[in-house]
Amino acid sequence: MPKPRPRSHDASWTPRFMKLMSRAHVRAYRATGGLVGGRMRIGSAWLRGVPVCLFTTTGRKTGLPRTRPLLYMRDGDRVVVVASQAGLPTHPQWYRNVQADPQVTVQIRRRRWRMRARTADDAERAELWPRLLAVYADFDDYQRWAGDRVIPVVICEPA
Repeated sequence: MPKPRPRSHDASWTPRFMKLMSRAHVRAYRATGGLVGGRMRIGSAWLRGVPVCLFTTTGRKTGLPRTRPLLYMRDGDRVVVVASQAGLPTHPQWYRNVQADPQVTVQIRRRRWRMRARTADDAERAELWPRLLAVYADFDDYQRWAGDRVIPVVICEPA
């Protein structure tokens, strides 16, 4: 049964709270090489957890590195992430940064890769989406909560 959209999604404090929690998550992940924060136990992934990477973009306005913890799926030598922002109606800022500059750094545990990120086309998204739902089923609810916004699937390939 689909989950109802949380009332907190409409609160003005939600994006700021998400940003604050992301910063704390990044600090813990970096300090422990992903031992803390390398798996997220939330929603449908409460029991088994879902893998988390650190995803660094270049700020499109500031030119500064911006790092966010993101759920990910490996696909051979590619890393696939989802610009869900927990089903909010707008794209996350990191996705806008990728659109402006596709050069990113992905960190999984202590390993880092320079990668080139791109938005999956419709056919790729259709192929990847069911696999992403197998990793984290809540992406389906997020897509529904996002309204008309099609949540982008981002494919990161070795640079």
